[in-house]
Amino acid sequence: MQKDTIAVHAGYNNKEGWGTMNVPIAQTTAYAFRDAEHAANLFALKELGSIYTRLTNPTTDVLEQRFAQLEGGAGAICVASGQSAIFYAIVNVAEAGDNILISDKLYGGAVTLLTHTIKRFGISAKIFKSDDASNLEEQIDDKTKAIFFESLSNPQIAIADIDKIVEIAKRKGVLTVCDNTVASAALFNPIKFGVDVVVHSTSKYTNGQGSAIGGIVVERDGLADFFKQNSKRYYHFNEPDESYHGLVYTEVPLPNFCLRIRLALLRDIGATQSPYNSWLLLQTIETLDIRMEKHSKSALEVAKFLETHPKVKAVNYPGLESSPYYKKAQKYFKDGKASGLISFEVEDYDTAKKVIDSAKLFSVVVNIGDSKSLIVHPASTTHSQLSETELKKAGVNPTTIRLSIGLENPLDLIEDLKLALK
Repeated sequence: MQKDTIAVHAGYNNKEGWGTMNVPIAQTTAYAFRDAEHAANLFALKELGSIYTRLTNPTTDVLEQRFAQLEGGAGAICVASGQSAIFYAIVNVAEAGDNILISDKLYGGAVTLLTHTIKRFGISAKIFKSDDASNLEEQIDDKTKAIFFESLSNPQIAIADIDKIVEIAKRKGVLTVCDNTVASAALFNPIKFGVDVVVHSTSKYTNGQGSAIGGIVVERDGLADFFKQNSKRYYHFNEPDESYHGLVYTEVPLPNFCLRIRLALLRDIGATQSPYNSWLLLQTIETLDIRMEKHSKSALEVAKFLETHPKVKAVNYPGLESSPYYKKAQKYFKDGKASGLISFEVEDYDTAKKVIDSAKLFSVVVNIGDSKSLIVHPASTTHSQLSETELKKAGVNPTTIRLSIGLENPLDLIEDLKLALK
């Protein structure tokens, strides 16, 4: 099936259960088992089914199946937020004494999570240049467990050299994790380019209305073989898990990366997505394809306007032919569409503040991917926890303004920006 059909139908059969056209909300904490044997079989994985909503839920299961198909993956698991998705993806493979390699162009929350918070778990992060991966291979060692990057970064709007990152990772036997939030599953599928694991903040474009917090992890087919081939690096996937009846994940005929998140991390840490948020995301994912078409088309029009404005010093948008990422956008993204995120530079911080405060249609909001257009100053908000040195390395300046282009008419947005830039 094509993506727009998958987004409407995958994972749910309306001829089963209650026969409802809309996926029902299983708003429940727990589930009644047929008998004691049924309960034991579920916990032993001899049968598959719902056990407890911290682990599984029928509504969430539909979303997981649907999203896995959208990304071309073998399986998926929903979690409480995009930050939870990143955290689970990393600690699923890394432990104290290990290290990970992270892109130099990442969302500020991901930077602090992966360079500060996770350090307290004994996991260190080294930074590589995602534009060309020129210093990636030299930093990989026996303790490197994952390479993490964004397909389309926020707020630099940069596109990683995905082919080179994947080539190096496969040759060295290291797991790749790609955050595909900004590009979305409608415009880009990292797994098709060899990436092992994809994460999303589904609060953004997947939701599209700023009404639900959520995250998801998707794994490619064949990860069990990868873990077996690199058994020394990923020993815990190949050895009995004493916390779960001696289960060996690579021996289970299920998507084992997500299975381990479910049985070990969701079980113990519990950052679980609520059934209601899963239901909300099922509603909005149906229109993802047409929304991303509109976001991308309007963003290109706005970016072209900004590029010609005398008060704008630079515009970052891969859909522009002048962008250093234009060729990558044409190579990786559907029809070269580059999503709805734009950043641009003005003369100084005071000008940036004036533009943000003067905009009328654009709301000052730190979210992205909303149906309503948003404007923000990253250096003082989303990336404010970074030091001046870290901001500079990340390509975030005091003069940077970020726009998330919504579903309004782009002519109205351009007119609003004209007035704000006066």
